Amino acid sequence: MPATVWVLMLAQALSMSIAPLLVFSGGILGSDLAPEPEWATLPLAVMVVGTAAGVLPVTRFMHFWGRRRVFIAGSILASAASAGAAVSVVMGSFWLFCLAGFLLGGSLSVAQQYRFAAMEAVTPENTGKAASRVLLGGLVAAYLGPELVVFGESVTHYLGVTIESRPGHLSFTGAFILLGGICLLAALVLIIGFQNQSSAGVGSHTEGRPLGQILRHPLIWLAITASAMGYAMMSFMMTATPVNMHNVIGHSLLDTKWVIQSHIMAMFLPSFFSGWLLSRIGYHRLVAAGVVMYMVCLGVAYSGHHLMHYWWALVLLGVGWNFMFVGGTALLPLCYRPAERFKVQSVNEFAVFGFQAIAALSSGWVVSQYGWNMLLGLSSFMVLVVVVVLWINRDGNEVPEPVEGNC
Repeated sequence: MPATVWVLMLAQALSMSIAPLLVFSGGILGSDLAPEPEWATLPLAVMVVGTAAGVLPVTRFMHFWGRRRVFIAGSILASAASAGAAVSVVMGSFWLFCLAGFLLGGSLSVAQQYRFAAMEAVTPENTGKAASRVLLGGLVAAYLGPELVVFGESVTHYLGVTIESRPGHLSFTGAFILLGGICLLAALVLIIGFQNQSSAGVGSHTEGRPLGQILRHPLIWLAITASAMGYAMMSFMMTATPVNMHNVIGHSLLDTKWVIQSHIMAMFLPSFFSGWLLSRIGYHRLVAAGVVMYMVCLGVAYSGHHLMHYWWALVLLGVGWNFMFVGGTALLPLCYRPAERFKVQSVNEFAVFGFQAIAALSSGWVVSQYGWNMLLGLSSFMVLVVVVVLWINRDGNEVPEPVEGNC
């Protein structure tokens, strides 16, 4: 793999620490700070909304200014938003915390483009491997993000911060201070190690085929649906799990952290082999394997509320997400020409993070109003959508060589 792929994997490890930290802390802090219990998951939900809102402007900026400048700016924005989150916790301000979450989400819309930059640095037959290598950085993020809460308590005491509300907020304050430093480190990595790979596609958004023509082919809908529905169901369950586990069922904070960390590690650990698996079984079967993982996940989640029910369900959820996301991401470049990349990527990312935003916004309300089983039932519908699109594309497991766009 080219050095660019490894640089982006390191940047992914640092930048994506934002997500696991907010997944772990967002619902818990939200429960303490929110004016109503139903709003407990709003900080995490607005992070996802920020990601969805940032997709279109981010891809437009990259189209005109190149990926490097936007990547660096995204890391700096994340550092500033982390500082804002720390201030909001000190002040006990729920709405300021939500604003910081939204801005952190906007920075994640930039980091989500790392996988596309990696695929542009390799030959077409290695795009799946490049995408999976970058996702491996999430393994470090899965551990580092929640652990910042532990390390952050010492930082907060060292700084002499006094919190008027619950003592647990001490560690969260320091965690966001540390996160700001990590995001600045990501910016430094990108400044030193990343250069724009190609000028292909730079220019007017009208270059290439019309978007309507590109979207007529059913194969591109498999690429988009696998990533979008896979992300939506993952976010729907993951966002609600800490609230349901800790606040409703009564599992300890330590157990809840273990389940979330295990889930996020399961999201990225398969990247050691999912690129290879993609080359062996093809896009369709890799996405189908992700669907099977999601079905088993739902069966386990339906069966009870013991700690291990949550653990196994969230681990299977993570593996299923990886298969569907890697499969959909690697399939997408085969459906457009170089000049069309930002146009198609913006549609894909808006679909992925738009649906994820809806899922994250609604999960806290669904689980508090209708319970865990209703949430699982709605998740089943998302899996069904992918099954239908797979069935439409059932005539053949492979696609032709990516010469001048296949779709």
